[in-house]
Amino acid sequence: MSDKTSQLKAFERLLIIMDELREQCPWDKKQTMQTLRHLTIEEVYELGDSILDNDLDEVKKELGDVLLHIVFYSKIGSESNSFDIADVCNSICDKLIDRHPHIYGDVKVENVEDVKRNWEQLKLKEGKNSVLEGVPKSLPAMVKANRIQDKVSGVGFDWEEPKQVFEKVEEELGELQVEINAGDQDKIESEFGDVLFSMINYARFLKVDPESALERTNKKFIKRFQYLEQKSKDLNKPLSEMTLAEMDVFWEESKKL
Repeated sequence: MSDKTSQLKAFERLLIIMDELREQCPWDKKQTMQTLRHLTIEEVYELGDSILDNDLDEVKKELGDVLLHIVFYSKIGSESNSFDIADVCNSICDKLIDRHPHIYGDVKVENVEDVKRNWEQLKLKEGKNSVLEGVPKSLPAMVKANRIQDKVSGVGFDWEEPKQVFEKVEEELGELQVEINAGDQDKIESEFGDVLFSMINYARFLKVDPESALERTNKKFIKRFQYLEQKSKDLNKPLSEMTLAEMDVFWEESKKL
């Protein structure tokens, strides 16, 4: 691992390259914050994939891509004298110091939950009208639900134990079944949303990240289904011509791999 001097030198190298690209590369010169936005989101998802795969070499590369975007936005900001990379760094440094009075002040905390509660209270003192203001509107629904629940928990609006949350899940499932029996599609969708919201909340109590859990299942399903597809090719028999019983044999085989 490199020392601080080497790390700063590497960061300076990236800043210099960004200046050169912005001045000389036709594509880089053309970019705006708006054109970069969807690319940034894509890079963050790619980082998330590499983390889930526990591929540290890819994590390193994807972190570089995300860092490039941060430097890119800062460069664009500097061109209109709005902000530069130093402002970005100092802004987050100031926030971290202000939000950690148990490190940089005289506040005492006993555990992680104390830290989270202090964090949300400090944000309200900074002028926010709601603890939910910090939840981005454009977040995917599952991630947003998880963040909403986490934030309200930080100010004490929460269940006391996992058993209560599971009972809520069962209650919501019962209400969903009532609407399924009634056949009201709008109410079915509403109750289905309540079930998902409750399950995401239960995941939090189990200390499970629901997004990561679902993605693990996605990857597991893809791997098993592709095994089934390969067996279909080996037999020279399309899946569409196989019975469910035949497919189930290979599906069970895939579970043992």
